[in-house]
Amino acid sequence: MAFQGKKLINDPNDVVTEFIEGLVETYPGLQYLDGFPEVKVVLRADITGSTHDKVAVISGGGSGHEPAHAGFVGEGMLTAAICGDVFASPPVDSILAGIRAVTGPMGCLLIVKNYTGDRLNFGLAAEQAKSEGYKVEMVIVGDDCALPPPRGIAGRRGLAGTVLVHKVAGAAAASGLSLSAVAAEAKRASELIGTMGVALSVCTLPGQVTSDRLGHGKMELGLGIHGEPGAAVADLQPVDVIVSHVLKQILSLETNYVPITRGSRVVLMINGLGGTPVMELMIATGKAVPRLQLEHGLAVERVYTGSFMTSLDMAGFSITVMKANEEILNRLDAPTKAPCWPVGADGNRPPAKIPVPLPPSLSTKSDETLSRPEQLSSQGYLLEVAIEAGATAVINLSDSLNEWDSKVGDGDCGSTMFRGATAIMEDMKKYYPLNDPAETVNEIGSSIRRVMGGTSGILYDIFCKAAYAQLKAKGKSVIMPMHCEMGWSS
Repeated sequence: MAFQGKKLINDPNDVVTEFIEGLVETYPGLQYLDGFPEVKVVLRADITGSTHDKVAVISGGGSGHEPAHAGFVGEGMLTAAICGDVFASPPVDSILAGIRAVTGPMGCLLIVKNYTGDRLNFGLAAEQAKSEGYKVEMVIVGDDCALPPPRGIAGRRGLAGTVLVHKVAGAAAASGLSLSAVAAEAKRASELIGTMGVALSVCTLPGQVTSDRLGHGKMELGLGIHGEPGAAVADLQPVDVIVSHVLKQILSLETNYVPITRGSRVVLMINGLGGTPVMELMIATGKAVPRLQLEHGLAVERVYTGSFMTSLDMAGFSITVMKANEEILNRLDAPTKAPCWPVGADGNRPPAKIPVPLPPSLSTKSDETLSRPEQLSSQGYLLEVAIEAGATAVINLSDSLNEWDSKVGDGDCGSTMFRGATAIMEDMKKYYPLNDPAETVNEIGSSIRRVMGGTSGILYDIFCKAAYAQLKAKGKSVIMPMHCEMGWSS
């Protein structure tokens, strides 16, 4: 059933102009042309067309894909971004205004995603600008890998890989290259990129109803960034399976969308579509990198994770793989003041993980203390039974604990307790010195502290440390059921 979408907006017709106003207030290096509502152009505040001595790099298209394209305006990337209405190509006059505002003697390059409206409007604006004496080149980006050949009359759609073309072209322009050289680098970069997306929901346009085209438990492969139907609707799968499928589609030798073979150097971009938490994007990245390395035999040189080209509030992500060489990497690593290009994403990569430092106390304990006895005493067996019973009870109550906690808190109490009880059960089989009650209680605290976050984990660890201190002080060598029950009831 469709329902009215919730948006933090005023008039739906004003969302683009009000977005631009907020953007330039946030980033002083940006400004916009005073032509609202017809002309919506964001440009660098440090240049004017008459004095700009480098090639201007201009892109744009329909709004709703933020931070693309206006968020990538800045020295070393785009010189101007032309903003259309939501999912609508900007008109010719708006594009012309942007060209006139930032283009100097070196000319300008238009980077255009492969959509009919964008190609027509930017193409006509380019011809008009040429008739006015401007030097203009245009590069079309079509990086979509969702649909197999034949690719139809329109060809491949322009997706998130366009942002990498922006960066390559912007760096080339900043280095002082000629218009033809900048255009050649941009065109070559566009031919090295493949992108495919997966969506868990369609997007909701401002002022319109939310569609329920994707039902519960479904996902759509290859859904377009304007909500266009994709290649297939399927049951939702674990992200590991999704990442594997998407990478195989992009790198397929049958479709030959990208000239990437085993041994190639590549750049990876995981792009959120607007409604996907950073946590989920990072999980996808963590699965994509080893698959590229191990399954496809590729050297992953750079990784970019975040929201670069969205589709309003669409839940999902796209994966972009770009073939890289030293020149491409240098362009991607070149400095830029574009506010939404990721900082610190160069090639200086230390080891991904290092060993966890051990506390000094662990190195002083004997092997016997840190290991399960080969033979349990009667008291050790009793302690094991009590711990196992308590942990099992907590595990069985986890769903109920979550439900109760959701009424007064954040609903994760059961999950947190489940992790602690499971760790206790596993560690008891390997490490707990069950014949020594005090040390066993201390190790229970260590297990809890290791896996249980939040307030509950530290509180239970404190309880265990207090019980350990009491048992040590009283020199208890015999543990009674009452002691166990008191520990769990705490």
